[in-house]
Amino acid sequence: MPHDHDDHHHDNELDPMAARVRALETILTEKGLIDPQAIDVIVDTYETKVGPRNGAKVVAKAWSDPEYADWLKRDATAAIESLSYTGRQGEHMQAVFNTPDTHNLVVCTLCSCYPWSVLGLPPVWYKSPPYRSKAVIDPRGVLVEFDVILPETTRIRVWDSTAELRYLVVPMRPEGSEGLSEEQLARLVTRDSMIGTGLALAPEAA
Repeated sequence: MPHDHDDHHHDNELDPMAARVRALETILTEKGLIDPQAIDVIVDTYETKVGPRNGAKVVAKAWSDPEYADWLKRDATAAIESLSYTGRQGEHMQAVFNTPDTHNLVVCTLCSCYPWSVLGLPPVWYKSPPYRSKAVIDPRGVLVEFDVILPETTRIRVWDSTAELRYLVVPMRPEGSEGLSEEQLARLVTRDSMIGTGLALAPEAA
């Protein structure tokens, strides 16, 4: 049966972990234990609703409210929780602020620890061995691969996320964003900019 053969062929193109997840999902679906549509809703929620929009709102508030920015620097866990963004893999947070002198980059060298409740689902590349190793060895080279070209005078600081502590990069507020509301500012914040592999968008690009 050609259709079944094609499905099998596509499954072989998945990485081992994705293939195992696909097989487990198929078994649980066949047993009536899960609803694939419900899973799709959960995934969409983490990808587009829970995060990274939550993190973007945190950054926007830090940009527009100096007192909140100071709180975020001192106790990111409490500051983020005050906006009701807490939960799975986001209980203990530290915010690191980009400046003209220092650019922050987040990686998890051991696995793929990531603040789901703030940034949503981790991108595939974040979990890949090449990113996890090169981010530590050659962070400037990694940024170039993401089209982030920084002055040679800008220091790049790499933060290793762990099961105990996860990081949120607060990108620099872009020029020309003065006078924008927090909602408008949040649209300038991308997921990559909160990992450190990107910059905030210019107002005209949002």
